[in-house]
Amino acid sequence: RLGDLLEQSDWVVLVAASTDATRGLIGARELARMKPGAALINLARGALVDEPALIAALAQGRLGAAGLDVFDDEPLPESSPLWAMPNVIVTPHTSGLGPRFWERTCDLFAGNLRRYRAGEPLENVIDKRAGY
Repeated sequence: RLGDLLEQSDWVVLVAASTDATRGLIGARELARMKPGAALINLARGALVDEPALIAALAQGRLGAAGLDVFDDEPLPESSPLWAMPNVIVTPHTSGLGPRFWERTCDLFAGNLRRYRAGEPLENVIDKRAGY
């Protein structure tokens, strides 16, 4: 199913958690199935994409572009070929920092503190078994 979707998509945007099921989600096989000239955007976790396979797909022109906010190694090493690729946009793991990020974070914290003190269920609780 993923392969069929990749073949039809101009843009593929990754926003999934890194779990056993999603690590390596996009590898050489998936990149080869992507529509020629398509763009891959990874805002999730570096582990979802096989970085060497991505670099090869970009260098060979099979993939049109990539926008990357996350990497296997962070910060992205200076020696990474991704820095010099004209069809790649690199950002420093800041995609979640929108204009109201801190306001929303403080509101969530204050609300959860109130809920905790009242014995109510908390919001946005991490399920350690699920990995997110």
